[in-house]
Amino acid sequence: MLAPYELSHLRVLEAEAIHIIREVAAEFARPALLFSGGKDSIVMLHLAVKAFAPARVPFPAMHVDTGHNFPEVLAFRDRIVAEVGVRLVVASVEDDLAAGRVVEETGPRASRNRLQTVTLLRGIEQERYDAVFGGARRDEEKARAKERVFSFRDEFGQWDPKNQRPELWSLYNGRHRQGEHIRVFPLSNWTELDIWQYIADEQIALPSIYFAHPRPVFSRDGMWMDDSALIPRLPGEQVEERVVRFRTVGDVTCTGAVESTASNLDEVIAEVAATRLTERGATRADDRISEAGMEDRKKEGYF
Repeated sequence: MLAPYELSHLRVLEAEAIHIIREVAAEFARPALLFSGGKDSIVMLHLAVKAFAPARVPFPAMHVDTGHNFPEVLAFRDRIVAEVGVRLVVASVEDDLAAGRVVEETGPRASRNRLQTVTLLRGIEQERYDAVFGGARRDEEKARAKERVFSFRDEFGQWDPKNQRPELWSLYNGRHRQGEHIRVFPLSNWTELDIWQYIADEQIALPSIYFAHPRPVFSRDGMWMDDSALIPRLPGEQVEERVVRFRTVGDVTCTGAVESTASNLDEVIAEVAATRLTERGATRADDRISEAGMEDRKKEGYF
């Protein structure tokens, strides 16, 4: 008997993603998988395990650590990489702050999210990665919808949306010179709903933060922000306990929760199917900088 969410289109998406992952492993010398402990990177790691089973995943996972992560997500990250047996490489924003390569933002809405670009590019250069898997999906945000599956980055790690390579018949061009690299997006054709249905079908474990739970939060800019010492309060902001969950996981300072009663996979899937707001548009303050905010950051080398 088929599982409730074992849909044929999920098998097509899975096969496409596994093909892309295997193609990168065969074509590139030093690939790595960006792993934040969020649901998309968890699915991507699950697909990588499937792609090479019963052998181990033949490349490391790299986490760009802002130092402002949700504790539940960091604990899950460490547990899952140990279970899978993949090597974890941590590139730390704290190290770049200490070395003077970036400067800490100040103010009540300060975030380290933008600082991650320098840390990401430094990690890629130091480890000499020539291909880096990312968990971005085209339904997340307008700039990400412009990406190819193989996204060329120049010697400075920058992205030019007008210089994209054709991918007719699912043929991917990984040609690059030394110092350049390719960002690879195996989940490009997935939606948020696909991700959740696949998680249910495969019974993939997730951090508890994705499911409804009582949490002390306060309201800011239409989002429920975590009651964290990392976020200075503005006048009038009052902490209260609400039943919330997080649709996306990023830096504590720029990631909001949504009020929800969805405490299990079936309920989350029903909730996602009914929503008309993208997860990043609804709960990520860093995507509200400007209409072209994400595209500008991607041109600089962001995820």
